[in-house]
Amino acid sequence: MQKMLNWIDDRFPLSALWKSQVSEYYAPKNFNFWYFFGSLALVVLVMQLLTGIFLTMSYKPDAAKAFESVEYIMRDVSGGWFIRYLHSTGASAFFIVVYLHMFRALLYGSYRKPRELLWIVGCFIYLALMAEAFFGYLLPWGQMSYWGAQVIVNLFSAVPLIGDDLGVWIRGDYTISDVTLNRFFAFHVIAVPLVLLLLVAVHLMALHEVGSNNPDGIEIKDKKDPLTGHPLDGIPFHPYYTVKDLVGVVAFLALFSVVVFFWPDGGGYFLEADNFIPANPLQTPEHIAPVWYFTPYYAMLRAVPSFLQSQFWGVLVMGAAVVILFFMPWLDRGPVKSIRYRGAVYKIWLAVFVVCFLVLGYLGTVPVTVWGQFGDMMGAADRATVVARVLTLVYFMFFLLMPWYTARDKTKPVPERVTGK
Repeated sequence: MQKMLNWIDDRFPLSALWKSQVSEYYAPKNFNFWYFFGSLALVVLVMQLLTGIFLTMSYKPDAAKAFESVEYIMRDVSGGWFIRYLHSTGASAFFIVVYLHMFRALLYGSYRKPRELLWIVGCFIYLALMAEAFFGYLLPWGQMSYWGAQVIVNLFSAVPLIGDDLGVWIRGDYTISDVTLNRFFAFHVIAVPLVLLLLVAVHLMALHEVGSNNPDGIEIKDKKDPLTGHPLDGIPFHPYYTVKDLVGVVAFLALFSVVVFFWPDGGGYFLEADNFIPANPLQTPEHIAPVWYFTPYYAMLRAVPSFLQSQFWGVLVMGAAVVILFFMPWLDRGPVKSIRYRGAVYKIWLAVFVVCFLVLGYLGTVPVTVWGQFGDMMGAADRATVVARVLTLVYFMFFLLMPWYTARDKTKPVPERVTGK
């Protein structure tokens, strides 16, 4: 084995990569459970790629056969139902893990200097993940897949001047058709996964260049052992964090297995009931909504009034809600990174932001008349729309007012060394 390893090292730096990226990569010694979600995102990515490969072996990207091929996978392919549920549940699990990973960055300031580029690449991963989910959502060719794609593509048609041409270019046709299905299949299976893998590789390279953040927000590279040159508050990633991450992976897979075997549709949030009905261009579902991980932005879109019979301003707000994430490193002017040493103002704003995002997500999954049972003083649609508008405003205020309230917030003194907690 050693001779084989030496032979490989002479032709490829395998041992050097292992040392620099794993065994001799020093990470802060005070990681907590919030740091599981980065490795879990990588685990779910690998699972999605593998299950996706097996699904493509039996799936047919044909408008006349796509739905039947999914049913064939579910009923006749050996273990096909299991592979399909792994993939469909894995899509939701991917977004859950990524959202928690991003929340951890907000908690501990992982987007602050010197990790601005790391955060920006992560935001591009988020965009690529949204694109991957959107293209894959059409492939089952069910009612909600078809009409959900119709609604989303029509949003691009709201762009002034080029909207109609842009919609035709995305669909490849004047309506969602077999051409669109083939186009989305190519993007979902080949184009976007390649971009996603490249971005993940760049993300990991950037992480290992600047080093990992920690719950104290202290740069461990600032204090090194004069003899070894290793950070005093760091420990090798392997074996300490590989074993710790393995524990997190086992716990995640146990919970994930329960969902896959006993609750694969997620109560209609992971797999909608309408998607078990073949796509029918002549019959619109009673309520069209995207999958739950897009619904906060969909609620913002619906909250914006349609000026001059155009949804462009709603589309603009929806896009701005995602783009504004890229500017987080420069919006935060706080003297400390971690929420442990921030004052009450930032903590309150962060809590309000999370509540707004969750409530907007709920509002995006239901009709605007959802609150009709609470009286008739105001129309049900008006009540839901007013709440969505207020929450959308608060969402943007969290970011736009951040330079003001982070700079004036009272903070606690940051210790010179990590606390080990």
